[in-house]
Formats: sequence, structure tokens, C-alpha cells
Amino acid sequence: MSNRVAFVTGGAQGIGEGISRTLGARGFQVAVADLNFEAATATAAAVNAAGGKAIAVHVDVTDTASVQAGVKAVTGELGPVEIAVNNAGWDDFLKFVDTTEEFWDRILEINFKGALRVTKTVVPGMLERGWGRIINIGSDAGRVGSSLEAVYSGAKGGIIAFTKTLAREVATRGVTANTVCPGPTDTPALRKFADNAGQDAEKVIAGMTRSVPLRRLAQPSDVAAAVAFFASDDSGYITGQTLSVSGGLTMA
Repeated sequence: MSNRVAFVTGGAQGIGEGISRTLGARGFQVAVADLNFEAATATAAAVNAAGGKAIAVHVDVTDTASVQAGVKAVTGELGPVEIAVNNAGWDDFLKFVDTTEEFWDRILEINFKGALRVTKTVVPGMLERGWGRIINIGSDAGRVGSSLEAVYSGAKGGIIAFTKTLAREVATRGVTANTVCPGPTDTPALRKFADNAGQDAEKVIAGMTRSVPLRRLAQPSDVAAAVAFFASDDSGYITGQTLSVSGGLTMA
């Protein structure tokens, strides 16, 4: 599609890896930005081996200086960041009454404020150049709620509202902002969360699958296809939108 530079947070594993690989396959230069630099290096190598162009960069989205340093490093090696995919996230399955303020803070720092930090860092340059794409990974939990994910649902609901407001503010300068909301996605993180909640992961997966009209969980590549569309020139007249990739589970 292009050689535009895409900065993908949490881009090393799970949904983020799927996004990094798909963007790389479609001609974008990909910065795999992740706290786990070893995993980011492996994902970047896989993109390059498949014929794309990617680099790994260590980024902690809870640290503004780390975000700024990561964006600076990418700009120096690949060029200005033209697409920012705010995918980095974390959650655990807990009843709200069992959560703590420390837990709330971690959820908000990673899932909500992390996206704010990246966006604040890259949007000024996009506005100056007159082109840019902000693609925030929300969740259907932020649209309809999700049991055992009260704080995470709130953070993702905030991402959806933030994206709409940002879209209004930057629209006249050639920058779009959209949210992709995955439904249940088969990743190692999902299985780990189920285990941490004391549930049988396979039973959790089976129950989720039965609730999806298409009768399967999403794969990271399914979510990545939506991200690639919003990153493309073809999506230039679409902004402030929230797209569920959920196999029909959520029809909002």
C-alpha cells in the first residue's frame, strides 16, 4: 500500500504481532514498539524475513520520556511517524469489589494514558505535515461492558470517547482517528487471564466461541485487517468511527 511509517505499541505479541505482521506485508515500515524488546526484535525479524521492513524499539507506554525517546529513535531510522497504532494493553479478570486502587492505576496507565502519551507525542508532527492516522485499539468491553473487567471496560470506553473528540479536533488538518474494538481474540494473554482467574482456559474459550455468531474467536490477523484499512489512504474520509471486529458478537 505504501512505505509510510507505522508505530505499533504492544506490537510484539498477540494482537499487536498480528498488526505488525499485516502492516509489514502491506508495505508499511513498521516500528514494533514494546516493553518486551526481545519479543519485539523477534517480531521485527519475522516481518523482515517475509519481505517487509520493520525495526524493534523499546517503549514503556507508562513513561512519557520512554515514549518520546522511542518516537525519536523511529523518526531517526525510518522517518516521521505517520500512523500510530495504540495497541499496548493489560488486564486481569477480577470482580470489581476485589480490585484495588493499585490495580486501577495500572489499568489506566497502560490502557488509557499510554494511548494519550503516544498520541500527544506524534500528533503535532502529523498536523504540520497535513497527514496522519491515529488508530486506537479499544475493546467491545468498552462498548457493552464485560463481566470481571469493570476497570478495563471503563478504560476502553474512555479510549472510544477520546478518539471521537480527537477526530473532531484534527480533522481539518488531514489527520484521522478511529477505534478498532476486538471481540474475544484467541491470544496467549486471553488464556493466561483465564488461568489467573482460576478458570479452565479451554472451557472459557469454548464458552466464548459459542456466543459468537460466526462460531469462532478472532485471530490477531482479523483485527489487523481492520487496522490496515484505517491506516490506508482509502480510509481518508472515515474518522471518529468505532469498528467492532467480533464475529457478530457485538452489533452496536
